[in-house]
Amino acid sequence: MPNKPELSIVILNYNTKELLADCLNSIKESEKEVPLEVIVSDNGSDDGSVEMVGKKFPWVRVLVGENVGFSAGNNRAKDYIKGKIVLFLNPDTVIKKDVLKETVAYLRVHEDVGALSCKLVLPDGSFDKDTRRSFPTPWVTFIHLVLRLDRVFPKSRFFSKYWYGYISEDETHEVDALQGAFLLTWKKLLDKVGWFDEGYYFDAEDIDLSWRIKKAGYKLIYYPKVSIIHLKGVTKGKVKKWRKKVSLQQRLKLRMAGINSMERFYRKNLWSQYPLVFNVFVIFGIRIFGYLRKVAILVAYYTDR
Repeated sequence: MPNKPELSIVILNYNTKELLADCLNSIKESEKEVPLEVIVSDNGSDDGSVEMVGKKFPWVRVLVGENVGFSAGNNRAKDYIKGKIVLFLNPDTVIKKDVLKETVAYLRVHEDVGALSCKLVLPDGSFDKDTRRSFPTPWVTFIHLVLRLDRVFPKSRFFSKYWYGYISEDETHEVDALQGAFLLTWKKLLDKVGWFDEGYYFDAEDIDLSWRIKKAGYKLIYYPKVSIIHLKGVTKGKVKKWRKKVSLQQRLKLRMAGINSMERFYRKNLWSQYPLVFNVFVIFGIRIFGYLRKVAILVAYYTDR
């Protein structure tokens, strides 16, 4: 890897040794597309991930620490980055040909773009809808999580704002928020707006960062001309093949962290836009939703046994 990389790829890992190896192999095959470095930030894995990287991928820098969550885990790499451009990449992804070249080139050419993502495709070939999202305002969230009308009317501009269902997944366009599984941005912009908010343990930290980038006057772009594979949901125990490797305690911790993140995002970014009575109602709704999610996780866990 070059001494002066243009691109720094940061991969946060926690007990995903096999997936991490596949991810790093795919990056190795694309290393000539752009001068790059790879930093794996490990959140206290005990599955041999760190040893595997040291043995098979000596060109990768490994930072080891405790399991401090997604935000702090990624931020661990902040002081070691040499590139002007930073790519936050999940270990459960596989990079395809031209992805790094095309996305970095787009960011270079478009000075008004603060961050972008390529198209993320699930293993079955379907589109990962979370690649592009609208900000979770009360109305958008109510339609998406409670009424779930975006599933009934997936192409409706009125009901499908959260996943931009009314815009083709093959069309390049501006979005509110990008998914942290593949988030490309400038280091100088991260230094300006702040990196991931470490008040988020898991979930919504990418939406929060997107909010701050957009607030700073930059566009966020969904760029589907190139794509990667995203296994998705391994850490949360959503993938059947890996489910038994994720304890009930871990599943509950991460899924409930998502509820806490919803509340944190609302209080931090949306609270001032609504009257107090409405805000209290929203927070109450989030907590009720959290209780129902916890019950669902417990039922699913004991059903699978």
